Amino acid sequence: MVTRTKTVFNVKNLPQIKAKLFAWSSKFSPVAWLDSNNYPHQNNTYDALLALEMSPNTQWVNEYNTLENAIGNDWLFGFFSYEFSNAWEQVIPTNPAHISVPKLQFFCPQKVWLLQGDTLTALYTSDANAEEDFAQVLVSVPLTHSEYNAIDLSPRISKSDYFKNASALQQHILRGDIYEVNYCMEWFAENIQVVPHQIFHSLNNIATTPFAAYLSMKNLHLMCASPERFLSRKGTHVCSQPIKGTAARHEDEVLDTANAQRLKNDPKERAENIMITDLVRNDLSRIATKGSVSVTEQCTVYPFSQVHQMISTVVASCSENTHSLDIIDACFPMGSMTGAPKQRAIELINRYEVSQRGLYSGAVGYFAPNRDFDFNVIIRSLIYDAQQQYLSTHVGSALTAAANVEQEYEECQLKAEAIKRVLANKVTTQMSHGTKV
Repeated sequence: MVTRTKTVFNVKNLPQIKAKLFAWSSKFSPVAWLDSNNYPHQNNTYDALLALEMSPNTQWVNEYNTLENAIGNDWLFGFFSYEFSNAWEQVIPTNPAHISVPKLQFFCPQKVWLLQGDTLTALYTSDANAEEDFAQVLVSVPLTHSEYNAIDLSPRISKSDYFKNASALQQHILRGDIYEVNYCMEWFAENIQVVPHQIFHSLNNIATTPFAAYLSMKNLHLMCASPERFLSRKGTHVCSQPIKGTAARHEDEVLDTANAQRLKNDPKERAENIMITDLVRNDLSRIATKGSVSVTEQCTVYPFSQVHQMISTVVASCSENTHSLDIIDACFPMGSMTGAPKQRAIELINRYEVSQRGLYSGAVGYFAPNRDFDFNVIIRSLIYDAQQQYLSTHVGSALTAAANVEQEYEECQLKAEAIKRVLANKVTTQMSHGTKV
């Protein structure tokens, strides 16, 4: 295991120090920034994590066997793309990849910063001085909203094509091929130049989600405002929190509460959530200690700044000797982004969607030296290829036999609202977090 120098700082103003850390990180590459945005109900280990630069004498980890051997030696930050699943799901992508993304990519950072409450911890591998860097952090000017040209995204498919493909998928459901499938579509812009740090800052300012993430790796940039945890491990405890069920927020408190209550009681939304929760239970049972898989929270509605979401929590215990990658293998790709049964849903996604998902529907996060990990679901996100000058976002929704295709299309529009506001340069103060319903 790699030895790191540990330096601890006491900080008082959590929002300010986070803003300064993120601003300071714009000078470095690669960068991984994970922000919980002060959502205590998601049980995040850290308020924020920052990983900077490649550790000396290390290389990109983008092969399965290399990652398998690297986990447990040091910190690793990076992602699994949606197509990472092909290794064992036996689905060969037939659609074009408009952004070239490795199936997995991680780096061992030279500098790791961990923020929890009033404690900021720096873990360094080199002769770099954490105290000198902290002095630079303190004088860094937090990013502010800056004016830039509005960016218009074009849909990869037309509304009529969405209806046609979604209806075809429903026929598969009616025939019994699948019970549920998550059907997604892409919006994109070509020949576009953006400042990814600034875009993420604006997105995170209005979305404020518990699994927000910014990655900058060579020409690839991820700006993610995800509300969903894919999977975490703390010792022998494993947790997944699938989301199924979405409703709009309202400025009027009475209407907002009523909308949340309607979501909570909606038979279709509850059926979708329960179906995927059962799928997650089945996935976790592959690696869990016998009898340890349980649902500790079912169909709870939480308010986020843009939408209400229905969330369930599934937990399990595993052996201390269980490899962390085996846990991820058992559950990836996440059921909330595929459908049930998972294998057939993946095959139909490949058939009816018109482009590879790449980072979208994948997972970004970290492995700690003790093999603990935490990964989100990459949704509500922008992906930018600086070399191709290509900007992309996907959104999707779950189709069941009871789904109304037009309503599902409108749900996709609702999920994309925060991103559209950012790209239209119309950033306003977010709604408050509220409490669970």
